[in-house]
Amino acid sequence: MKAALRMLFLSAMAWACASAAVAAGCGAVTIAEMKWGSAAIAANFDKIILEAGYGCSVEIVPGDTMPTFASMDGKGTPDVAPELWVKGVEIELSKAIAAGRLVEGAEILADGAVEGWWIPKFVADANPSIRTIEDALARPDLFPDENDPAKGAVFNCPTGWSCKITTQNLFKAYYAEAKGFNLISADTPKDLDASIADAFERKRGWLGYYWAPTALIGKYDMIRLGMGVPYSEMEWNTCTAVSGCARPRRNAYPTSQGVTVTTKAFADRAGPAMDYLRKRSWDNGTINDVLAWQDEHSESSRNAAVYFLENYPELWTTWVPEEIAARIKRAL
Repeated sequence: MKAALRMLFLSAMAWACASAAVAAGCGAVTIAEMKWGSAAIAANFDKIILEAGYGCSVEIVPGDTMPTFASMDGKGTPDVAPELWVKGVEIELSKAIAAGRLVEGAEILADGAVEGWWIPKFVADANPSIRTIEDALARPDLFPDENDPAKGAVFNCPTGWSCKITTQNLFKAYYAEAKGFNLISADTPKDLDASIADAFERKRGWLGYYWAPTALIGKYDMIRLGMGVPYSEMEWNTCTAVSGCARPRRNAYPTSQGVTVTTKAFADRAGPAMDYLRKRSWDNGTINDVLAWQDEHSESSRNAAVYFLENYPELWTTWVPEEIAARIKRAL
């Protein structure tokens, strides 16, 4: 009996020491929660994994692509950006990695992210000649600006998103203003989503920037328009994605990488937790399903992350060692 108790005590001490070692190696962590759905779920998912599995103390902080990157590169905070879209900061990110300030982890969106200008399918079905941006811009009457009915509207991203810059430049490159369109910037991501939902509810035309994977593209039947030209990386890096570019030219969107980025300081002290951040990656179908569940049930990003953990163990358990997976399951 005494021997059994002693063995139980020693086992408990060993587990406690191992947990303490993990916690000491990870410590306090700040994670940027971007304002779009998949990235918000990723931030909460990482918080659960790092806290329950690796003993970290995680604080989620607000984020957006460009300000988060600038803060990580210049100030060394936050520690982790789970889903940073590379194209908006590609040159600067490469320089920061080469200089040893930032570290690239997993490509969290295994299939890449799709960007473009979209219209409702019911508009495309009623107007089969509209298949490209040029086609749509020839019909401002189909995409009216409610505040200026004589003109059409192209909807843009909120401030702080790199897509706001690219959409502004492409709006200019396709001479959209001269063709009778106003560029409408959304104040928040919810405002952009609401404009699409309203268009479908009222069966009105809608034209503007959006992306996938998202619950909204799964919920509403949208068609991504052709850009009429191939993607030019040189044009993208020197003008399309550059704020205030004087003479932008027509360009296509690339398939964007959504990658996990950490500060070098965090990567150096994270220990085994960094191994997880180098492996964690999901396909668009999976995250679209989670986003659709979240939208249908009006759940928080935290609860959507828990739903992910509860319903996709065959996926996430491949990103962590067995003993870490066991800790996380016990926490759930």
